[in-house]
Amino acid sequence: MTRSGRLVVLLVILSGLVAAPAEAAPSRVAWSKCYGGPFQCGTVQVPLDYAAPNGPTISIALTRLPAADPAHRIGSLFLNPGGPGGSGVDFVHFAGPDLFTKAVRDRYDLVGFDPRGVLRSTGLRCFGTPKQWAPYFTDFAWPTNGDQVQQWIAADKFLADACAQRAGKVVSHMSTANVARDMDWLRAAVGDASLNYYGVSYGTYLGVTYANLFPSRVGALVVDGNLDPIAWSTGTGNGTTVPFSTRLFSNLGAQATLDEFFRLCDAGACAFGPDSANRYAALVDELEAHRVEVTLPDGSTALFDWTQLVGFTLGAMYDSLGWEDFAQFLADVEAHASAKTLGRDYARLRFRPAYMPKRGDHGYPNFLEPFPAVACEDSINPSSYGAWVSAGNSAAGYFGPVWTWISSICAVWPFQDAGRYLGPFDHRTANPVLVVGNLFDPATRYAGAQKVASLLPGSRLLTLHGWGHTSLFLSGCIDDAIAAYFLSHQLPPAGTVCQQDHVPFS
Repeated sequence: MTRSGRLVVLLVILSGLVAAPAEAAPSRVAWSKCYGGPFQCGTVQVPLDYAAPNGPTISIALTRLPAADPAHRIGSLFLNPGGPGGSGVDFVHFAGPDLFTKAVRDRYDLVGFDPRGVLRSTGLRCFGTPKQWAPYFTDFAWPTNGDQVQQWIAADKFLADACAQRAGKVVSHMSTANVARDMDWLRAAVGDASLNYYGVSYGTYLGVTYANLFPSRVGALVVDGNLDPIAWSTGTGNGTTVPFSTRLFSNLGAQATLDEFFRLCDAGACAFGPDSANRYAALVDELEAHRVEVTLPDGSTALFDWTQLVGFTLGAMYDSLGWEDFAQFLADVEAHASAKTLGRDYARLRFRPAYMPKRGDHGYPNFLEPFPAVACEDSINPSSYGAWVSAGNSAAGYFGPVWTWISSICAVWPFQDAGRYLGPFDHRTANPVLVVGNLFDPATRYAGAQKVASLLPGSRLLTLHGWGHTSLFLSGCIDDAIAAYFLSHQLPPAGTVCQQDHVPFS
């Protein structure tokens, strides 16, 4: 789950209406080679509004990595990398060849799609060029005083007003439920009778929503790094008073992960040890008192404050395979170093997301717009910024404010989606769902996986004793269990706990 922006932090989350069955039928995908190598691309037209299935349509862009052993092909395996607003096309192109085991890649076409409103699909575009984004960014990761709150609100309104003026019709039809309906349309378009799916982070909410809208069409479905779907959508009676991003308690998962970073750092070969927790606290206090000047790769300088440090720390917690480098980064900041490594890492905090252009795309990467369109239209939230101030002040740990303020634009987002789905999330599916949770996940805490497993009848919880966001690329044990499930619907034994392959600082 990510929010684009504020210069520092790129965080890499009414009635349960179900639309009537569409009268129109999806056409099969016309695949053609793209990007070089084995990749193929295509587009599918889907209804803009599933309540009016014969009305206007929008385009969904897909790519696939065909099964390496087509003679033994099982079917298509749809992927979603999270966000909301992540590109499934990019996910398949960049990560597809390394995902899963060879046996899974041999027998499944890996299919990614850009959700409605995102990149190559019919896009939500509120600007003409990324240069117009500048007023959205601030030089702090979240507001810490009244003046900064007003700057933050002005930035939210800048984006919301731009969308109110320029967004097309797709903006009011971007809820996760409509993406799930698209995914069922795409399932039919590739010729599969049931949906096989792997979703990570926010992609788990998409998977759980699909499982509850179309329970009879669930094939093999894996959700990895789970959002609590009730907290995301309605809350437990507190939806109108507490922002959805606070209700998820991601701050607790992030703090637990940071505590593990300190523990492992002090126990191993670590540039920021010993006594790393106290040194980090002292560093936060120092940067709260005065900012540190750092040198960037181009030779210019920038000031680094404590909110930026905490925001960057949250990003570092996502990937424990980089914790050794992050420890060196902290040591450099502590020493007021302006070494190239510090400048390079600081530069990563600037908004420079990768974008892979595609033939026929007009070239505007709409990284800002999809998050509020999906997240705010999915969820019930307060309507006053006072709720964000209160929640940010009371949320525990270093990461309470940053996880709270990520959703503040929902206070002024001017659109709603009548097709959103607010539950229930406890339908029995045709096949059991495999739920994967990482014990120390800084974004989708382990309790989210426990909640999803408790809601979906017959599902199985698979636990990773590891550190970072989701289980991706962390554990051969997890990979093998997921492969067994995709290849034969074999669930791991109840209570299975896998270990991370690499222990940081060991």
